[in-house]
Amino acid sequence: MGNKVVAFTEEQLDEYQACTFLSRKDILRAQRMFRQLSECHLPSVVERECAASLTVPYAALDTLTELRRHFTPLCLQENPFRRRVCEVFSTNGSASLTFDQFLEMFSVFSEHAPRDIKAIYAFRIYDFDGDGFLGESDLLHTVKHLSHDLLTPDEYSTIVAKVLEEADVDCDGRLSQSEFIHVILKCPDFVPNFHIRI
Repeated sequence: MGNKVVAFTEEQLDEYQACTFLSRKDILRAQRMFRQLSECHLPSVVERECAASLTVPYAALDTLTELRRHFTPLCLQENPFRRRVCEVFSTNGSASLTFDQFLEMFSVFSEHAPRDIKAIYAFRIYDFDGDGFLGESDLLHTVKHLSHDLLTPDEYSTIVAKVLEEADVDCDGRLSQSEFIHVILKCPDFVPNFHIRI
């Protein structure tokens, strides 16, 4: 018992639980994962400033089995969006995460997060150029990631054109966040596949 690390005060745990869709058990499990990834650079008690500033680089995050197997229909396949997910949750787009960002990522991908929040983050992940729309380039990147870049240029063009034809309500050649959310929430596989189990 003397070797047990006291990661948070009760007040900190209450705060994290109130601000996330995670249980106390999930928060503590995420903290242990983050501690292992940071190679024990975390103090035994994680103060608020430390949780918001100490980062773990993407190279370490990329080793997480939970992140590598997310977004895939088959558990044996790797998640082609793992770097993009980390970029979206990192404030500066570097894909390195602080503990707070790490916890936010697991919160959004938890089974308890509302589907609307999941859809907003899915939009951000697919918005590669960060302009607030899914244009042809964003859709092309998304399809290439999903297909592991195995299709022909004609097949990519056909898929992108079909997506825009189906979802681009205002016919401006790109999808707004609301157009994307309208379509993605109709997909029965979206919520179950937009999930990471801690």
